[in-house]
Amino acid sequence: MRFRDAVRVLFVGIVVASAFVFASGYLSAETTSSSSGRPTFDASPREGITVVATDSNTWMGEASDGPRARAELVAFAPNGSVMYYNDSHTRYWDVDPVQGAETTVEYVAADHLNASECHATTPCTRNVVERANLSTGEVTRLYGRITPGKHSTRWHDADRLDEDSLVVADIAQDRVYVVNTTSELIEWEWDAQRDYSTASGGPYPEDWTHLNDVEVLADGTIMASLRNQDQVVFLNRETGLQENRTLGEDGDHDTIYEQHNPDYINAADGGPAVLIGDSENNRVVEYQREGGEWTQSWVWQDARTQWPRDADRLPNGNTLVTDSNGNRVVEVNRQGEVVWSVDIAFPYESERLNTGDESTGGPAAAEAGLQSRTGGGASLGDSAGQTAATESAGPLDRAWAVVRDLLPGRTANGLMYVTPVWMGGPEVLALAAALLTLVVWVVCEAYWSSWRASVHSPVSISRRK
Repeated sequence: MRFRDAVRVLFVGIVVASAFVFASGYLSAETTSSSSGRPTFDASPREGITVVATDSNTWMGEASDGPRARAELVAFAPNGSVMYYNDSHTRYWDVDPVQGAETTVEYVAADHLNASECHATTPCTRNVVERANLSTGEVTRLYGRITPGKHSTRWHDADRLDEDSLVVADIAQDRVYVVNTTSELIEWEWDAQRDYSTASGGPYPEDWTHLNDVEVLADGTIMASLRNQDQVVFLNRETGLQENRTLGEDGDHDTIYEQHNPDYINAADGGPAVLIGDSENNRVVEYQREGGEWTQSWVWQDARTQWPRDADRLPNGNTLVTDSNGNRVVEVNRQGEVVWSVDIAFPYESERLNTGDESTGGPAAAEAGLQSRTGGGASLGDSAGQTAATESAGPLDRAWAVVRDLLPGRTANGLMYVTPVWMGGPEVLALAAALLTLVVWVVCEAYWSSWRASVHSPVSISRRK
C-alpha cells in the first residue's frame, strides 16, 4: 500500500470513529424519553428522597412540539423511581426542604415572558418562590416579582428567615433583601454598592455582581455569594458587611472562581467551614476558618466534573454534588468515591430530604477525615487519590479531562454551555477530531494534487520558427 493510501485509510478511520462517538451520544439522549414525552432517568436506589432542580436546556425528546427548552423539578424516591416531576417553568434554581414536612419543598423558579405579557416593549422575567408537596402535587406560590430582561435578572436563591419572611438574592439589583411574604413589604436590604466599586466584578450594570446565593446562619448572619467578585461575604443586618470574614478576592481564581451555592458548616459540626461549588475551577472545595483565616481543607473533582454549581455535606459525611455541565448529580463518600449518581440534563441544585437544609448537620471535612480527590487527566500527576478518581472514567472522559485542565476554566465551560445538552466532553472531542481530520485531509489532497500536476507538466516548450 502506497504511503498516501495508508494516510487516507487513517483519515477515514478517525472520521468514522469520531462519527460513531458523536452519533452514539445523540441517539442515547434521543431515546431517553417516555411515551409521555418526558425524559426517563436511570437512578439507582438510595436512602432518602433526592430532589433536583435544573436550569433550562435543549432536550432531545419525543414531545409533539419537537426539541425544546425545558427545565425540571424532579424528585427521586428511595427506590430510584420518579415520585414527582414538574416542567412548567422556564428555569428552576434553588430548592430547599420545608421544616416539619417530610415531602414538601420550597424552590425558586423563573419564567421568560414576551413583551406583551410584560406590558412593555421588551421581554421580562417572572421570578417566583413556590412550595410543592411532592406526595400530592399541590403547588402554592409564596412570593413573586417581575424583573426586566432575562439573563441577569433571574433570582437564583431565596432562603427562609422565619415563618413569614424570606431572604432574596436579587441579581437584578445587586442586593440582598428580606421580604415579608404576607405584606410583601421589604424589611431590610443590603446593596452591594455600599461596599463595592462598580469597577469590580462583571460589567456594570448588565451583570455586575451576579449575586447568586444567600443563606441564613444560626446566629442570624446572612452569607451571600458575589459570583463575579469571586467572594463569599457575611452580612450583619445591623452593621452590614463583615469584611474580616470575607472568603476569596476579586480575581483570585486560585481560591474560588465564579462560585455557586456556598454552604456554611457550623462549629458544632467541626466548622466554621464553607463548602462551595467552585464552578469555573471545575471542582468542589471546602475552606476551614482557622486563626481568622480561610484555609483549604478539602477538594473533589473527577474526570467528568464540569462546572459544578452545588454541593451539600450529608450527615453521614458523604457529599451530594450537582455537576451542571457534567449533566449529573453524584454522591461521593468519605474516600471521594462515587456511590450514587443520576444523569440529568443541566442540573442547578439538589437536596437530599430529611438530612437538613443544604449542609446543615453535615460534618466539616477535617472533622470527618474526608479524603480529597482531584484531576482525571494524566497531567495532574499519579497520586493514589488522583489515580483512583480516574478508574471509573472511560478513556474519552480521561482525554477530555486533560483538555479541560489545559484550557482556561471559562473557555471549557463556555464551550460546554453553548453546545447541546447531550454533548459531553467525549462528543466535543469527537467532533473536534473529525473536523480537524477533514481539514488536514483536504490540505493533503490539495498538496498531493499540485505535486502530481507539477510532475506531469511539460519540461520545455519549443518555440515555433
